[in-house]
Amino acid sequence: MSDQGKSRPMARQRGPMGMGGVAEKPKNFKQTMGKLIVYCKSYIPAVITAMMLAAIGTVLQIIGPDKLKEMTNEIMNGMPAIIEGMPVLGAINLTAVRNTALLLTVFYAASAFINFIQGYIMATIAQKISRNLRTGISKKINKLPLKYFDKTSFGDVLSRVTNDVDAVGVTLNQSIGGLVTSITMIAGSVVMMFYNNWIMALTAIVTSAFGFAFMGGIMKSSQKYFVRQQKDLGEVNGHVEEIYSGHNVVKAYNAGKEAKRVFEKVNSSLYDSGWKSQFLSGLMMPFMQFIGNFGYVAVCVAGAILAMRGTITFGVIVAFMIYIRLFTQPLSQLAQVFQSLQRIAAASERVFEFYEEEEMTDESSKTNQMTDIKGDIEFRHLKFGYVPEKTIIHDFSAFIKAGQKIAIVGPTGAGKTTIVNLLMCFYDLNGGEILLDGVPISSVPRRNAHEQFGMVLQDTWLFEGTIRENVVYCKEDVTDEQVKTACKAAGLHHFIKTLPQGYDTPLNEKANLSQGQKQLVTIARAMIQNAPMLILDEATSSVDTRTEHLIQQAMDKLTKGRTSFVIAHRLSTIKNADLILVMNEGDIIESGNHRELLEKGGFYSELYYSQFES
Repeated sequence: MSDQGKSRPMARQRGPMGMGGVAEKPKNFKQTMGKLIVYCKSYIPAVITAMMLAAIGTVLQIIGPDKLKEMTNEIMNGMPAIIEGMPVLGAINLTAVRNTALLLTVFYAASAFINFIQGYIMATIAQKISRNLRTGISKKINKLPLKYFDKTSFGDVLSRVTNDVDAVGVTLNQSIGGLVTSITMIAGSVVMMFYNNWIMALTAIVTSAFGFAFMGGIMKSSQKYFVRQQKDLGEVNGHVEEIYSGHNVVKAYNAGKEAKRVFEKVNSSLYDSGWKSQFLSGLMMPFMQFIGNFGYVAVCVAGAILAMRGTITFGVIVAFMIYIRLFTQPLSQLAQVFQSLQRIAAASERVFEFYEEEEMTDESSKTNQMTDIKGDIEFRHLKFGYVPEKTIIHDFSAFIKAGQKIAIVGPTGAGKTTIVNLLMCFYDLNGGEILLDGVPISSVPRRNAHEQFGMVLQDTWLFEGTIRENVVYCKEDVTDEQVKTACKAAGLHHFIKTLPQGYDTPLNEKANLSQGQKQLVTIARAMIQNAPMLILDEATSSVDTRTEHLIQQAMDKLTKGRTSFVIAHRLSTIKNADLILVMNEGDIIESGNHRELLEKGGFYSELYYSQFES
């Protein structure tokens, strides 16, 4: 917009802290996970079902080694007879071996099927939660005041919608089942090991206890880096989006080196936090594998000694060889699960921070609706500042009659666009009141206030769709003839007819249109809206003189009978305005029509003649 460069706060600057130069202290892990659980409370029954299935499937796997022990013992019972040269037939109870083998097959098949069902349930739940998070963010964006976007980069918001939500969905799917399976496997293995032999069970547990202690230390150290990694990722996205959208300006000012320097700085910060978080969490797996192998050796030695003493059978040793694997392998898996939970916590923290941002004031109690607006507007002692400590509109008062064409002029930063933003209810007033046909606009829903205005801004905006769809936008029941009439009035019809597909030509923000042609599309869009009042914020600043003349003629027809506000720096374009408000430093310092203001020889006269000094 024309004068917001000075009056509005700049978007968040990237300093050393913002780029993760200093590790941000993470919030409470339990608190963040508690918020996630509360958010997912409608899915808790399904999650509990999946957890129970995971536990049942794991129990079936745990029973397996005990049955394998029985099979081994049956085989070992027949070995002496074979060794002594007796007939092999009947030496081993093959019926018992076969029955045990069939039972093991049933157990393992049932475990695989149950795990499949559990995986299906969790995958469905995870995607639904991701969908709900994205939907919630989309709804939240519509409730946030514009001041939030004044201080936050678009790339950071996009990172929360994409990277953070994806991190929650993907890792949630992998973590819940893995957590239950690991815990059940560890607990079940311990029970079965003590059931078979308490000495060997203690040997296995003691050798693995070091793994738990080491894993806890790593988790505590790596959590802060996971939090910083997600934050740095948002910073990188914000910088890339910013530089890409302003690529032409970067090239024109030879700012490539500076852009590269900033990118390397934020990218290095992301590398540092990502490397540390991944390295520390990556230590868990090899260390737990070492603990598992060490436990395996210890159990084999202890089992051999006990077997030589006749305390245990060989089948118990075979069972323990499997149980030690079932006991230590989940420790490694548990390390991965906790790593995933750390990522969930870091990503959820950013998502819930967004959810907890201050929203626009609640309008549920506003039941009034403005209809059949004539267009009388009164500004009563407005006071406003984008930030509380800096007031830019001090005491603005004016009365606009219905159907008048009002031009607002003044130097950059005078508050021209700010007045329009307040009129559109984009920001809440710090003081004063705006009345439309005698009705305070603060007493009606913002949506109803927005419906009373059509807007054409200096910054054009096109979405991916046809020319017809861009012109019609969200207006319903618009005929093709109305679209053509609006485009003819905007001086766009002839250009459209030269396109291969005419009004059905696809457009997007990078379409091959000049800036002036894009502006004509937005002007035609405002004509289609046919709102009772109109706001033109430097609407002709991007077109040539001849096109500007054509647009001015179209605007004169469009604004006839409508209250319209025109913000312009080229004062020659607002000579025919019914009333010109001259603003400086947030206040009206002069008012009148073009001739009256020139005769006064005041501030407006200086502005006007300064454009023709040559």
